[in-house]
Amino acid sequence: MTTQIAMQKALSLAKEAAQMGEVPVGAVVLDENGHVLAVAHNEVEIGHDASAHAELLAMRRAAVKRGSPRLTGCTLVVTLEPCPMCAAAITHFRIGRLIYGAYDPKGGAVDHGPRLFQREACLHRPSDIISGVCERDAAQQLKEFFHQLRS
Repeated sequence: MTTQIAMQKALSLAKEAAQMGEVPVGAVVLDENGHVLAVAHNEVEIGHDASAHAELLAMRRAAVKRGSPRLTGCTLVVTLEPCPMCAAAITHFRIGRLIYGAYDPKGGAVDHGPRLFQREACLHRPSDIISGVCERDAAQQLKEFFHQLRS
């Protein structure tokens, strides 16, 4: 599966999340060959679980499917820049490649905020980080969701 197709799947998952009253974030984990291991969208409100972010749920599901807590060589595709919690989880799951859509200057931890992967003490860094993939579409989903929420 190409990066673009994986991001389109993540955007579709984000749309599902919004329809359920969740912040529209979707995530896809691909194996080394580009096959989908797991998908998820935010489930914070549904599960009453502040840690139920799309990328964390997708990585958990992929690890179960692989039978290993390490996702070495896998790619995480997510519609929003990971927060500090999810960026830390990416290090522990040993994600090989990170691709994300919208930037999050307020809550992100990759290109904003603590920039976790740039810290000297970081346990593991994805070998490749690609940001801004379908950024306009991902950002628009978030803007529309929060606009409707405030109306």
